[in-house]
Amino acid sequence: MTQTFIPAVFYRGGSSKGLFFHARHCPPDHAVLERMLLSALGSPDPNGRQLDGMGGGTSSLSKAVIIGPPTHPDADVDYTFAQVAVDRPVVDWGANCGNLSSAVGPFAVDEGLVCAADGEALVRIHQVNTKKIIHARFPVRNGKAVTTGNATVDGVAGTGAPIALDFLDPGGTVTSGLLPTGQVIETIEIDGRAFDMSLVDASNPVAFVAANDVGLAGSEHPDTIEADRAVMALLDRLRRAAAVRMGLGQTPDSVGLANPKIAVVSAPATFVTLDGRTVEGAAQDIAIRMLSMERAHRAVTLTGAMCLAVACRIEGSLPHRLCSGHADMQAIRVAHPSGIVEAGATVFQRGNGWHVESGRVYRTARRLMQGEVAIAPFEGEGDR
Repeated sequence: MTQTFIPAVFYRGGSSKGLFFHARHCPPDHAVLERMLLSALGSPDPNGRQLDGMGGGTSSLSKAVIIGPPTHPDADVDYTFAQVAVDRPVVDWGANCGNLSSAVGPFAVDEGLVCAADGEALVRIHQVNTKKIIHARFPVRNGKAVTTGNATVDGVAGTGAPIALDFLDPGGTVTSGLLPTGQVIETIEIDGRAFDMSLVDASNPVAFVAANDVGLAGSEHPDTIEADRAVMALLDRLRRAAAVRMGLGQTPDSVGLANPKIAVVSAPATFVTLDGRTVEGAAQDIAIRMLSMERAHRAVTLTGAMCLAVACRIEGSLPHRLCSGHADMQAIRVAHPSGIVEAGATVFQRGNGWHVESGRVYRTARRLMQGEVAIAPFEGEGDR
């Protein structure tokens, strides 16, 4: 048996990295596609390093993207996201990656899927996992996406060209609505303890819980959180219970690894970033520590930051209580282990409920490698 080589591009988008494939190069059989992605990323790896693939041993570096022709009338391309587990043979299709969303537009232009004149390009993206539309705006020169510029992303070295992402009508991606339960606060009991949580679905579903309610300060580094097994176990139980309330599973055990995310939030306070910088409380509006795929993120997910910005504008929600920003601020300054990210959202009351019109964030992206990725032979296959 020999390896198979599939055309692919390796991108950094925001604070994530992933393999990008054309849909035409992917096998139509879903089970075969998942085996291909697992092999390409190097999963499952019980050592958690993915040394036999392109993954980087963490959820933010174990991702794949499939780009194809649009199936939505308001889009230029279809974008499907796959979250590949590091230590298990699991590919989760239930969410979007906001960071890699920033690389979809440049990929589409550079690959000739969308023609763009010099200046600012607009690529309309149909996000297949969430069935939502994203508008990506970025500079183009000589028919290619510009990569150099002065924009920065905390947690990413260097600078790049700014990419503006507008998530249109991002409420209710994989649940019944922006507030899947209809309530801004849900009380969830675990072992006789009551926890106030806000369950919000904007760009991706997130279950928000206060840091001090789960025994954290909210300024911890990811490794510190992961080292506390009791806290990790509690957060997983809260996430699974919240998922049932949100309609994402019939029982806690039936809930997948990717959705919903759980986020520990706290009021602004001085903290030290992963690269040793001190961020004062006055430079932020709210702090977050995000977890998904049973790992604590080194930076907040982009969709998580947007969901938090939306939640901060919903009166009475847990993030709204903790946020120091004013309702008329253009963007919420979200503190995370790697620094600060700003996310804006237009949220208003309509009738008896809340509605989010759009959310905007800025990222950078860069094509790191292009060519073919090796796919190991699957067990039981004949020679190719």
